[in-house]
Amino acid sequence: MSTLLSDLALGISIAVSFSGLFYCFLGVFLGTLVGVLPGIGIMATLAMLMPITFHLEPTLALIMLGGIYYGASYGGSTASILMNLPGTATSAVTGLDGYPMAKQGRAGQALFMTAIASFYGSIFGVILLAGFSVPLSRVALKFGPHEYVALMLLGLIAASVIGSGRSIRSLIAVSLGLALGLIGLDLNSGVARFTFGQTVLFDGLPLVAVAIGLFGLPEIIASAGRSVMPKVDDQKIRLRDMMPTREDWRRSWMPMLRGSGIGGFFGALPGTGGLVATFVSYAVERKVSKHPEEFGKGAIEGVAAPEAANNAAVQAAFIPTLSLGIPGDPVMAIMLGVMMVHGIIPGPTVIQESPDLFWGLIVSFVVGNLMLLVLNLPLVGMWVKILKIPYNLLFPVIVAFTCIGIYSVNYQIFDIFVLLAFGFLGLGMRALKFEVAPLLLGFVLGPMIEEYFRRALIVSRGDITSFFDRPIAGTILVITFLILLWAIGSKVWVGLRARRAAREAANA
Repeated sequence: MSTLLSDLALGISIAVSFSGLFYCFLGVFLGTLVGVLPGIGIMATLAMLMPITFHLEPTLALIMLGGIYYGASYGGSTASILMNLPGTATSAVTGLDGYPMAKQGRAGQALFMTAIASFYGSIFGVILLAGFSVPLSRVALKFGPHEYVALMLLGLIAASVIGSGRSIRSLIAVSLGLALGLIGLDLNSGVARFTFGQTVLFDGLPLVAVAIGLFGLPEIIASAGRSVMPKVDDQKIRLRDMMPTREDWRRSWMPMLRGSGIGGFFGALPGTGGLVATFVSYAVERKVSKHPEEFGKGAIEGVAAPEAANNAAVQAAFIPTLSLGIPGDPVMAIMLGVMMVHGIIPGPTVIQESPDLFWGLIVSFVVGNLMLLVLNLPLVGMWVKILKIPYNLLFPVIVAFTCIGIYSVNYQIFDIFVLLAFGFLGLGMRALKFEVAPLLLGFVLGPMIEEYFRRALIVSRGDITSFFDRPIAGTILVITFLILLWAIGSKVWVGLRARRAAREAANA
């Protein structure tokens, strides 16, 4: 207990310092400001604002990035409730009942409950993060290269096939990401691979340009192409109109508790995260509700539970990222990339070697969510005003600042061309119904998998069966194989059922 208290004291000294508070506030504010814009989403927001953090100390950079993360998450829910324009699938779940509430003149109550549920879920996730990361990191210190390869494969496969309706296409995207990760100098031999003689590619493709190109530009272009944008009615959105009724509170506290538990569980699992958690929590509330017929028509539980689940999952996703160095979703992959840019080797040694970074980050999550709560309730009117700006005026400014941010990272024009190339690739993948998130996961994890795989083969003198001789690595690989079989089997089963139904319909 004394060790935990001293660790928390260290974290508080960093998080509540002037620099810690300033960058936490800046992250929360900018994340909400960009995240509230229709169609942008968390990934695009994080990718566009990430270059700012490269000029900061590692701890402050991660604190600001964390603030951007949950600020953008809340901002996306605001756009979803007011305009039914979700930036992500998770905020789309909130909009299922939030937007009908707004049309009934209860937008204020929906936004207020979103803020409360977000805070509740986040604090629950932070408690899980503080409680489980350290013990997990101690176990992870016993891991060798075999176990890390198995864990990374599990994360890639799970991210591709769990919660996705297009598993085969996601696996193809992961494979493309792994291939792109090969570009650059070979770590062992120093031989240039797929660089075509261009020295700018010796360090590989720039992560920031790839991330923004895949997520930012397609979202911006898709929203800019809308001929008609939904209108926002802000007559009822005043602070005094935002307080929920006693009945709203009574119907919301248990859904928030259940949603936080579901979010904490799924967030800590690689490959699932907030998307699966929000859908599961919404389905659970609809199942246990005494008024299931109200869901989709403005049920307060349909706003409280998914928001709590999403934000608990956001915080819990840091558990495998910080303790094992394994990103559970594309957002964590970007966080991992930022750590590597700052020279921090992700994994269990981070907690032992950089306790100031780890505990400062944990305490900053609490501070940031308090800021989010205090900041957003009075500023709802301002977010509404931003939503009323014509998007054809907004998107050129966003694109311009994005290009400036990309150039400021390495001061290379080549990065702008990478941004454009991956922007077109992202557009093409969206048009062909391919997942882009698994591609980024493959791109980030590819070089790490290659490094650990080579180490494992050196240790075992080239014996590939050594992966199954080690109990932990073998068990993880068997689980990965079963997940893959389940995904393929479910696809085959759905296809057989569809054919049988079509045959029966034809015979009838």
